[in-house]
Amino acid sequence: MVRTSSARPDQIRAAALDLFTRFGYEATTMADLGTAVGMRGPSLYKHVASKQDVLVQIMTGTMESLLALHRAAVSTTTDPVERLRRATEAHVRYHARHRLEAFVGNRELRSLVQPHLERVLGLRAEYERCFRDLVEAGVRAGRFEVTSARLASYAILDLGMGVAVWYREDGELTEDAVVWEYSQFALRIVGLR
Repeated sequence: MVRTSSARPDQIRAAALDLFTRFGYEATTMADLGTAVGMRGPSLYKHVASKQDVLVQIMTGTMESLLALHRAAVSTTTDPVERLRRATEAHVRYHARHRLEAFVGNRELRSLVQPHLERVLGLRAEYERCFRDLVEAGVRAGRFEVTSARLASYAILDLGMGVAVWYREDGELTEDAVVWEYSQFALRIVGLR
């Protein structure tokens, strides 16, 4: 029986994120990944089935984390304004803390093969629908005024994804300041009354 270190999957994931971000999925080989974690390429197959498997783990793990954070953020209130504010804060905070996942998730969608592409697209659609439902609930309650809940949800999602591009922990703004400002932007997008 082969015993593997429980830290190996985390090391492999971190190395893959770094390599996929710097060089792209297509240009990264299993040998590159093995070298990055101090293993020979063939030994890597004891831990992961393929490079595609690593990409799928990253992308599905990211979307599952976002969905779980969203659900937790909105679970303790029924007020539509507070629910949207909390959901936006969770979304922005995740992207500030997980910039590489956001980058790989957006750039390497093209590298997924079926049925993985369909699974990730389904998770992304579910996540967008969570925000659209919040906007629609606010409209029904007379708190938001938008012509398209779908476009509003896309705009709010873009806010968070954009943070992943420019935000740095050692930058001018703290994470909390960015999260607060972006939640206020989201409320403006939906025409808070």
